[in-house]
Amino acid sequence: MVKLPVRFGIFVMASFLAIGFAHSADNLEPKTVDGVDLKQYQGTWYEIARLPMFFQRKCAQSEALYALKDDGNIAVTNRCRTIEGKWEEATGTASPQVTGKTDKLWVVFDNWFSRLLPGVAKGDYWILDVSEGYRTAVVGNPDRKYLWLLSRTPAVSQADKENMLSKARQQGYDTSRLIWREDDSKIGKAEK
Repeated sequence: MVKLPVRFGIFVMASFLAIGFAHSADNLEPKTVDGVDLKQYQGTWYEIARLPMFFQRKCAQSEALYALKDDGNIAVTNRCRTIEGKWEEATGTASPQVTGKTDKLWVVFDNWFSRLLPGVAKGDYWILDVSEGYRTAVVGNPDRKYLWLLSRTPAVSQADKENMLSKARQQGYDTSRLIWREDDSKIGKAEK
């Protein structure tokens, strides 16, 4: 008669362990690229797709210019083109989160918020994948709220697109919600 409660107790414990392991696997941080060469990474990147985010809500096309500075940090210039064709720009600095590591960066933009709360107003920029020759990149953050698929050109082949999507999915990102770069033919043609 004692065997039933013992078996039930073992079942309950095993269930909790299984749920705990499944939950902890979902919470693992995305893996980043070891040894990103920032000299190769610098230059212009075009956003091919991104997850929805408040600060890019008006962007139909986005691009980023990264320039390596003498101190090892990176000058960042992000440009956003609205559907009406207007360009908006933000500048900032990216720096390694860990000295000597180049895969996880902090980005701080020069705006009123970062001046008001220095050290607090910074965002994670984790390089999750870079293709051979640094032609495409997948960038995200630890909680998977942000994701960017980037390319050196404004358009990518279907194979490159599928490869970037696959890399993002493997890291646990929901790619069904991606917002894709608008075609040039649609810019400036919005109804007034």
